[in-house]
Amino acid sequence: MELDHYDPGAFYDEMFESRGATRPETTLLAQRLRSLADAEVRARQTAAERALLARGITFNVYGSDAGTEKIFPFDLIPRVVPSGDWRTIERGLKQRVHALNLFIGDIYNKGRILDAGVVPRSLIESAKGYLRPCQGILPARDVYCHIVGTDLVRDRDGQFYVLEDNLRCPSGVSYVLENRRVMKRTFPQVFDQLKVRPVDAYPSKLLETLQSLSRASSPTVVVLTPGIYNSAYFEHSFLAQQMGVELVEGRDLVVRDGRVHMRTTRGLMPVDVIYRRMDDTFIDPVELRRDSMLGVPGLLDVYRHGRVALANAPGTGVADDKVIYTYVPQIIEYYLGEKAILPNVPTYRCEDPKALQYVLDHTDELVIKAANESGGYGMLIGPHASSAEVAEFREKVRANPREYIAQPMLALSRVPTISDEGLAGRHVDLRPYVLYGEDIYVLPGGLTRVALRPGSMVVNSSQGGGSKDTWVLAEEGSC
Repeated sequence: MELDHYDPGAFYDEMFESRGATRPETTLLAQRLRSLADAEVRARQTAAERALLARGITFNVYGSDAGTEKIFPFDLIPRVVPSGDWRTIERGLKQRVHALNLFIGDIYNKGRILDAGVVPRSLIESAKGYLRPCQGILPARDVYCHIVGTDLVRDRDGQFYVLEDNLRCPSGVSYVLENRRVMKRTFPQVFDQLKVRPVDAYPSKLLETLQSLSRASSPTVVVLTPGIYNSAYFEHSFLAQQMGVELVEGRDLVVRDGRVHMRTTRGLMPVDVIYRRMDDTFIDPVELRRDSMLGVPGLLDVYRHGRVALANAPGTGVADDKVIYTYVPQIIEYYLGEKAILPNVPTYRCEDPKALQYVLDHTDELVIKAANESGGYGMLIGPHASSAEVAEFREKVRANPREYIAQPMLALSRVPTISDEGLAGRHVDLRPYVLYGEDIYVLPGGLTRVALRPGSMVVNSSQGGGSKDTWVLAEEGSC
């Protein structure tokens, strides 16, 4: 495969330092690619896509005119993360998740950080993810955010920044596992030579995390899904199957005698732990959304009395609010007495009058995001937007500044990607996955999402993005 003509451009390229010169950690991969003809690489790409299709690696797009179910695009050229970079990422994620867990526990109980004025009380009480019925609830092990997916980006300076936190129902880990399965068959020798750290332990680590939330000697764990029309239904069924537990919908569960039970052909079976894969407002129509047809009536009361564990804990969505995200460095310092290892992207809070005026004056230069949207929705990329779109968003921000933040346009790092024209640089982000049970575990890798459209910075699958395998290299001397 021809690599010498690949142009790294003005961005941070994660394979090449300059035209024809690979980074030390990608040299072996580049040598292997150079040994393959272009036709062979494309044949392997096609074979990988067919393998993923055969395994049903899909996602649903709400409102799509082309049908709801789509194959998740995959690119054969992996992203390589050297061990030193990963060491910093791992330390930073453990620090961040630890502090966010303390924060969630605090605001639903004593509220010390609010009394201290570090985070405004009004901000918490106006957050869409804040659930008053969860006030005073103490979950098992005092852990609220058991499964976290934190989105990272790399700027032109090579530094990793936290783009946002996902503490409610982070998705995508099934693609990490399936991508790796395909890639190990595609480049087996390179895996051995580079000592790529494995990711296949995730399902067993997830099950251990969930089981640790119950005092039962052999707890019954279930995965609660909204159903087949949910965008991540493939992942729900995949993880349940990999863990060897039941996949259930709300109608499969019932509260009896102060416990949650699962309906089975042999009668009701008590359930100890529920890994919920739906927004927390839908889990109980009695105390939360009364119009929910997806949840279990009375579930929150059983949880309140410690008779069932829920992962993630209801109410964790308060920390997904993008305005609250701006306070995470202060949250880390307040609870841990440490500086944040992984910095946030510089952010303007539109609720602040001075920041609001700056954002209104520079809307066409900034990326503006709604505080509680995800998947690339509710966002304006000012430099790429039309004047009409900029004007429309400016009015939205002016009308409801609490619900918006703004950030500078980052020069996201790029990774070589197979395109119709050959190998071309495409922008990427990274979503590592963190499990919090008896201790904090960070999966060595994560979901690298890639913007497949030329020049696009939007990596979300719902917006035309795809994925790559993420190769974290082992430390020198380790096996």
